[in-house]
Amino acid sequence: MLARNLPEGLLVDSAWLSRHGYSTALRSQYVAAGWLEQPARRVYRRPRGSLRWQQVVISLQTMLDCPLAVGGRTALDLHGYAHYLSQATSEVHLYGPKAPPRWLQGLRVHARFVYHSDRRLFTKAILAENPSDLTAKLAAKSSAASGLPHAAFTVLTWGQWDWPLLLSTPEKAMLELLDELPKRESFHQVDKLFEGAANLSPRRLQALLADCRSVKAKRLFFYFADRHQHAWLKQIKREAIALGTGKRMLVKGGKLDAAHGITVPEDMDGVP
Repeated sequence: MLARNLPEGLLVDSAWLSRHGYSTALRSQYVAAGWLEQPARRVYRRPRGSLRWQQVVISLQTMLDCPLAVGGRTALDLHGYAHYLSQATSEVHLYGPKAPPRWLQGLRVHARFVYHSDRRLFTKAILAENPSDLTAKLAAKSSAASGLPHAAFTVLTWGQWDWPLLLSTPEKAMLELLDELPKRESFHQVDKLFEGAANLSPRRLQALLADCRSVKAKRLFFYFADRHQHAWLKQIKREAIALGTGKRMLVKGGKLDAAHGITVPEDMDGVP
């Protein structure tokens, strides 16, 4: 039965329906009868209220097995940092090995989906398996999800039926956000975010910093961390993190922060 196979409000594509025995003709009958609606071409759902971006991502992860996780500023929003970031839900940042289906951008939701390749930023802290499988391991605290998967990903529940939403941990989301500086994110907003980031896990940070490919993101991390001197910073073994050589010009016309080898905005106060 359709009601058993497809939860109300979640999305599937025509290929999913075909695999489950629903022909093109049968789909057309269901749409005509109001049992299915089409929010985009070749995309279907059982009607239930207005479509939210969370339903879209949960559908990708749980119904369509798309290897994508919510990350960056969107994950930080969900972890409770929204008051440090303006317009936190106007964009939904998704990370994974391949881009989501093109029909995503045709959906009428109050957010724009932005895709990032997780392979560009991390070596091992990436989605290397079906997101449903990883979600189940994390929810069960399985030893198979220990190490970097545990440091990189977590699960929140959303909606009336507590659907699982896979997203970056705050520590990983912080590095993803830093990688967007200075073109898509503000130094001053990130500075305020770090000011309130007293509860990050040093164990997770150590593992993710060691795995991070981006010298820029890692230098920015230590720049902001040194500014705010949270207790977890004392537990980070900085000598184990590869920070590259030479200077990085991040802001044209900015000032050089010699301690971290990066240029920062002129109006940023120095590191204490």
